[in-house]
Amino acid sequence: MKTYNWGIIGPGNIAGKFTAGLKTLENARLHSVASRSAERAAAFAGKFGYSNSFGNYRDFVSDPELDVVYIASPHSHHYEHTMLCLDNNKHVICEKAFAFNSSQVEEMINKAKQKNLFLMEALWPPFQPSYKKAHELLAGKKTGRVKYMISKFAFNSPYDPAARTFNPDLAGGSLLDIGIYPVIDALTFLGKPGSIKTSTVFAPTGVDSSIAVLFGYEDGRGASLYSSFTNDGGISTEIICEHANIKISRTRDHRQLLSVQFSNGEEEEYSFIPVSMGFNFEGEEVMKCLDKGLTESTVVPLSFSRQLINTLDEIRHNAGIIYPLEK
Repeated sequence: MKTYNWGIIGPGNIAGKFTAGLKTLENARLHSVASRSAERAAAFAGKFGYSNSFGNYRDFVSDPELDVVYIASPHSHHYEHTMLCLDNNKHVICEKAFAFNSSQVEEMINKAKQKNLFLMEALWPPFQPSYKKAHELLAGKKTGRVKYMISKFAFNSPYDPAARTFNPDLAGGSLLDIGIYPVIDALTFLGKPGSIKTSTVFAPTGVDSSIAVLFGYEDGRGASLYSSFTNDGGISTEIICEHANIKISRTRDHRQLLSVQFSNGEEEEYSFIPVSMGFNFEGEEVMKCLDKGLTESTVVPLSFSRQLINTLDEIRHNAGIIYPLEK
């Protein structure tokens, strides 16, 4: 089994969770951390056990021993950091949202193909046991066809104009931060919509603090999606089928729950607690692909990331969400 040297750009909370996943994988070596702050990089490296830390990105990507980079910087910097890594021949897994618009994502994909390097968006849901169970149930035909979906991701985040989530210069707002999850679920279980309608609440900084989205499909199916920083609505997705309702949810103790209610009165319930919140699955997928010489994942193919960012662009256009970097 080949061992891969992993690096981190953006040593924050999500990078800590991803690192906990890497620690469960025998072929992942915690190699280096990069931040604009040398102190922050060193503190993260010391806390989690990385061998090296850098206070600038240029020295980080110039390290010949570095194999693959997990990018966890704000959305506004995903494009810049991904392109820097690819230009320096490093494989990349980049947090969602892949970038803040489709033109950036296209450049990232084209660069990876040009350099023959692996590139994947770090999407959590496709790898999780609750979602795999949902796919299994839907494939079994007992549920019938998916007809409608209701998906939400909401929590109370006190308004702070200096926080990343409310900062327009960092592509803040609920849509790209947490609203992306309901969009992922709709695209996964229903496909690309024919029509999109939105209702948005804007914070004083101009980012969306809440957004409600309706997806319509030509065959009459639909989806209601919601994200917000202004209430404790929780995380759940209801998949309404012809003969059953499937509900996927998460709890504060990191359990993944799935319940099914069939039209005939039967009920099924499942509970999953994956190691390290399931972030290990993403790192494992990257290294499996690299072992096979693949430049993209079959679980999260670049075609899905392209469809996702195009849909997010349509939602933003409909809602009037524009980031300063786009002006």
